Amino acid sequence: MNGILRTPDECFADLPGYDFSPHYAELPDNDFGTLRMHYLDEGPRDGSTILLLHGQGCWSYIFRDMIPVLVAAGHRVIAPDFIGFGRSDKLPGTDDYTFEKHVRWLTTFFRTMKFDRITAYLFDWGGYFGLRIAAEHPDLFSRIALSNTLLPTGDAPGREWFINWRAEQFAMPRFPQGEMVDDGTHRKLSPETIAAFDAPYVDETYKTGPRRFPMILPISPDMPSVPENVAAWALLAVWKKPVLTLFSAAFAGTAMGPEKLLGHIPGTVGQPHALLADAGFYIVEDQPLELARRLVTFAAD
Repeated sequence: MNGILRTPDECFADLPGYDFSPHYAELPDNDFGTLRMHYLDEGPRDGSTILLLHGQGCWSYIFRDMIPVLVAAGHRVIAPDFIGFGRSDKLPGTDDYTFEKHVRWLTTFFRTMKFDRITAYLFDWGGYFGLRIAAEHPDLFSRIALSNTLLPTGDAPGREWFINWRAEQFAMPRFPQGEMVDDGTHRKLSPETIAAFDAPYVDETYKTGPRRFPMILPISPDMPSVPENVAAWALLAVWKKPVLTLFSAAFAGTAMGPEKLLGHIPGTVGQPHALLADAGFYIVEDQPLELARRLVTFAAD
């Protein structure tokens, strides 16, 4: 498989709250021929589709509590793992991962799944990639909900904090995944849940994708993908389809808050935006049922 790593299936046995069947899409790739992207596909096939995209430190496991609520409301729910994460293929080298490659892999996945005017819930990196794809391929989406995310255009006001955080993470002998989620939640996770976030990564060689994420985020004007993201941000200035922000209340008025989105995207006007209390960065862990409830209402409008 040209150096591709695949986590053994037994690593995913008996994870708490995660009783979902795996599905796989084969994606063509210039360097590796074909890559296998894992995704969850729950609910009725004829139901309206809700897409869930995860972020740093996690994989589709983070949506385990949201999915049953969305399915009970009659939706088909699809939650992929990014290449390098979860049950998806993991590539051997750091240069195998770029922002543009992730955008391309996800766009190919969306086309493979024949998405058409779906509802998307984008958390963290899910928004970094998803907003870019939505701007370039608006036919794929009917509405978008966003949590603790933005489209990175190289002008991040929190750049210094992020660089310091990145250095701290890389200084650890083990690149954290479950611990990273636990550190970013309002409530502390159980040891079993922390272990479940770590389950896809047999050893450090499996973590090249997660390790690469902090390095490819376009946080300064000279970084790759900035021109493409700036162009996409301009397109979002005329996006009139519904856009809902569901952010952690602690981030209101900061560089990680929703204000830039609310002031730029016309589709945010008149939507029932919310700032959720008792939520850290990993809002999906802290407030899964409230997020799911609001997403059901949003998708039904």
